[in-house]
Amino acid sequence: EAIVDIAIGFMGAKRLFAASRIGLFSALADAPLDAAALSAATGAPERQVRILADSMAAQGLLTREAGRYALTPDAAAYLTGDRAELDLAPFLAFLGATSYPQWLGYDATVDTDAPGVLELDEAGWGAFLAGVMRYNELHAAMLARHFAFTPSRDALDFGGLSPAFAVEGLKVNPELRVRFVFDPQSVEAAGFGDRTAVEGADTADAQPGGSHDLVLVNHVIHRFDAAQNRTILGNARGAAAEGATLVLLDFFLDDDPHQRKIDALHAGEYYNIDGTVVYQESVVRDWLADTGWRAERTVALPGSPRILLATAV
Repeated sequence: EAIVDIAIGFMGAKRLFAASRIGLFSALADAPLDAAALSAATGAPERQVRILADSMAAQGLLTREAGRYALTPDAAAYLTGDRAELDLAPFLAFLGATSYPQWLGYDATVDTDAPGVLELDEAGWGAFLAGVMRYNELHAAMLARHFAFTPSRDALDFGGLSPAFAVEGLKVNPELRVRFVFDPQSVEAAGFGDRTAVEGADTADAQPGGSHDLVLVNHVIHRFDAAQNRTILGNARGAAAEGATLVLLDFFLDDDPHQRKIDALHAGEYYNIDGTVVYQESVVRDWLADTGWRAERTVALPGSPRILLATAV
């Protein structure tokens, strides 16, 4: 059963992408509907709507009772368009239109170790960016639920590509100020201009300096090689006060008996998309120890990366 579940997993993914694309979940935002009503609401053929809805019910995103389909809490929160807490449709569209076709060439990567190369037009890159940034927003929301920003007053967001993580901190902590040191074009901290500063820098060798009590390094590690990551973490330590907290957010491979699935899958995704690397957590912990940080613990974020928390020593 486990083998078959893995082997046919792409079928469920493709149906999720299709259900999102035709607005199946949004159509159920107000009340349960049967297949005929869903067909009328989405404009898709009733036979196909029923197949999609049954599949989504089988995978836990819908319930089905007396022939009528209803949203589960996760589907209501993340798949209902403007009604959603955070609409993941742009991320699903990216997976369906960009990531999925890229995986069709995965055998060549396995056989040669040659990283994948994305070849997209302007519209394709736009969809790529929209999807990745929406995925980052999910990660940021999960970070805010599992990490306390309230004790901090002076944060450095170093080397990231999305301001969403620090923005979540700004929302929950009115005393927090954030200094962004990365590509200025990636920073939009709307509504928090009086508590933010933005400095353009090349992450690989930037030396922000300062004495911050919180340092955020989000989705940085997988984009750089070992030597560069040691430099980045060393420069992050140089910008931290003694006792400051480092939040290192990324996917990590581990040495536990049961590897967390989402991290292992992203190891393939990242390398297959652009040759970036998901590192062993033990390796990253060694880098931290060598650069003035004491690793404390790792926290897995639901549907998202992990955070490796460390203290400046």
